[in-house]
Amino acid sequence: MSVAASQRVGVFLILDDGERPPARGGPPGLDLIRSYSSQLPEVVRVSTLPATPRPDPLALASAIRRDTLEAVVLAGANPGALKPAFTRAMDLAGADPARVRLARFRRGDGSDRATEAAQAAVACAVLGVPYHLATIRETRAVHAGTLVIGGGVAGIQAALEIADAGQRVVLVEKTGTLGGHMAMFDKTFPTLDCAACILTPKMVAVGQHEMIEVMTLSEVIGVDGTPGNYRVEIRNRARRVDPAACVACHACMEVCPTIVPSEFDAGIATRKAIFMPFPQAVPNAYLIDAASCVYVQTEGQRCGACVKKCAKQAIDLDAEDEVVLRDVGNIIVATGYEPFPAEQVERYGFRRYPNVLTALEFERLTNASGPTGGRIVMKTKRFNKRRKVEEWVCDPEGPQPASVAIIHCVGSRDRNHNPYCSRVCCMYSLKFAHLVREKLPDARCYEFYIDMRAFGKGYEEFFERIKEEGVAVVRGRSAKVIEKDGRMVVRGEDILGDRMLEYPVDMVLLSVGLQPSPGSADLAALLGIGRDEHGFFRELEYNADPTGTERGGIFVAGVCQGPKDIPDTVAQAAAVAARALRSVVSGIERDSSGGLTAAQVESRARELATQLAAL
Repeated sequence: MSVAASQRVGVFLILDDGERPPARGGPPGLDLIRSYSSQLPEVVRVSTLPATPRPDPLALASAIRRDTLEAVVLAGANPGALKPAFTRAMDLAGADPARVRLARFRRGDGSDRATEAAQAAVACAVLGVPYHLATIRETRAVHAGTLVIGGGVAGIQAALEIADAGQRVVLVEKTGTLGGHMAMFDKTFPTLDCAACILTPKMVAVGQHEMIEVMTLSEVIGVDGTPGNYRVEIRNRARRVDPAACVACHACMEVCPTIVPSEFDAGIATRKAIFMPFPQAVPNAYLIDAASCVYVQTEGQRCGACVKKCAKQAIDLDAEDEVVLRDVGNIIVATGYEPFPAEQVERYGFRRYPNVLTALEFERLTNASGPTGGRIVMKTKRFNKRRKVEEWVCDPEGPQPASVAIIHCVGSRDRNHNPYCSRVCCMYSLKFAHLVREKLPDARCYEFYIDMRAFGKGYEEFFERIKEEGVAVVRGRSAKVIEKDGRMVVRGEDILGDRMLEYPVDMVLLSVGLQPSPGSADLAALLGIGRDEHGFFRELEYNADPTGTERGGIFVAGVCQGPKDIPDTVAQAAAVAARALRSVVSGIERDSSGGLTAAQVESRARELATQLAAL
């Protein structure tokens, strides 16, 4: 419905929960949006409304009649929640209920760019023009190459889709191997398929694909150019081991004197300074951790034992980083996530009690390729002769727990940490319960959850299956983990039974949530794309364009855009690959919309509204 059909518009700015109106100290961005809206010629009323409680349709109808409004715009993060009340009010006022329009935006960090985008969204809604149409700019010629940043399952899937279509891909990964977090997992929910059986064939396919250039230990440090023609500067950190010459004979690792915690095993096992991340790593070769290598840290004054032991002469401890340039037409960001640091929730005793484990630690503990061969054991003390200290280790022959508690929502749905739901935690917690019951049939297992978010295909059925396997499912937030009589005790609530509970347990698993990966802010600034209020990369339009960004030719896929499970990640990666291929095949790319001001978008929207009115 264009502006020609409606000249008197009311704009209602929906406040977020707990947010105050501008006049009472609300965010300055909201005041600027309100001021801009009031200056639009069609707008005769601008008001602010709280998201809760829902407004009374009768009172709204009275206001609509008083101002003789012919259309209403609801603007905010989730304006659709109030649409039913306004639709009813328009009907009661004798106006057209179809003229209730939504302007959805998130003010994010409150920056000028976020405020401009919000103002533009309001202008489009007032004029009755879809936002994504008003922000389309001229198209440009496209370079055929594509850069994928991130070598997890999202980056791997996107790279394979594009390369299998016959187009070149540069895949950049900051660690020493492809695979990301999925490579650390044992099983996937709800099918309980082997994660490695799904992922490693894709990793090998990427590593051997003639259309894919894999650059591990690398990161993007500069981006220049325009949509469709980007020049990317990449720092390739020295592996100090030639992947082409290395045969993974392990001789170098055996003589290396340095022992440090293994990142791939989430710190519950150790590795050497020269190491292979895991046996199926791609590339399947050793590399040197410069931060722990004696030779590198002493500038060649000591050690170097690995060089003497290598029969293939594949090691060059003096190798240096290099910077390379690549020209591409599209950039896909798939940088994944970082698990929430459980030590921030002190009441659960992580790092204070040795047998309080995070999700990734338990994944490695139950994995057949992990440090215990998949055997679930409790940490035990062992004297380290080299360091001459006692330390807690996961001994494959150690005692097995007789009782395990799994605590949901650690760091998620928590106003003190991350207020959003991380989506996957409920389901992987149920997976853990199944693994405990499968490997320890006599062990008691407790699940403490707020409410079960079994949202996907087969997820609710998986939840019911776990309950039938004898898992005690307790609804209520766990208060804390304490020590009593030499044992850990989980103290929590049972809201269905209206009581407090205490369970003595041998092991506690913390279902930590997902948050943006380190360096997301710097990468967003480098690429010229936005982030939402939680730090995830912001998509162009949540419903109409969930993979695009405000900069043309740059797309997002996977958890870097927001928490999601593996199937949704793979689906989004395939969708992004299709977007990139479309521009390559057609030879044109949409220009960036991020640089448009609200005034420019409004002007374009008015042109479109005039064209629509003439039809």
